[in-house]
Amino acid sequence: MQIRELDIPDAFEITPVQHEDDRGVFLEWYRFDDLEEAVGHPFTLRQANISVSRKGVVRGIHFAEIPLGQAKYVTVTSGAVLDFVIDIRVGSPTFGMWDSVLLDTRDRRAVYVAEGLGHLALSLTDDATFTYLVSDIYQPQREHGINPLDPEVGLVFPNDAPELVLSSKDTDAPGLLEAQELGILPSWDQAKAFYRSLSTKGS
Repeated sequence: MQIRELDIPDAFEITPVQHEDDRGVFLEWYRFDDLEEAVGHPFTLRQANISVSRKGVVRGIHFAEIPLGQAKYVTVTSGAVLDFVIDIRVGSPTFGMWDSVLLDTRDRRAVYVAEGLGHLALSLTDDATFTYLVSDIYQPQREHGINPLDPEVGLVFPNDAPELVLSSKDTDAPGLLEAQELGILPSWDQAKAFYRSLSTKGS
């Protein structure tokens, strides 16, 4: 598999090698050793989730408090999703910036999202099945969100994107700068220190 870092530090796109013949397709969609080499520390798996969304559904921008935060390794097993990673770490050189990756059943890419980064998924097809491995269990009291339509973030959706379907939970979430004022965003230094602690534990 090929792994490259996105424009957002500590987020990676993973492109598997697909082996196709008259029976179908085989691929390795996750390899702990390849990911650890790219990320610099082990990825601890504590929970696995699946969401199925109709066309236009937006899930995010979501993030969890550090520590432990919640790193994610995401892919699509049916349909197509446009996956966004948003840098919400105060003090980061790319604070407020974002990058996106198309996840579908053609290239079968995956995305790794480190702890402390914001994450959003836009379903481009009906019955888009989104699978993600996460580094900690869901802890609602430590989960937060940022309004996905916040102009300060300025996510750009495709011109041919379907009509957006958003939950009130997401649209009622604060904007990026408001979240910063509320003190709920992680810091760059805090996130980097946490990543280093994971590397130490894995050595």
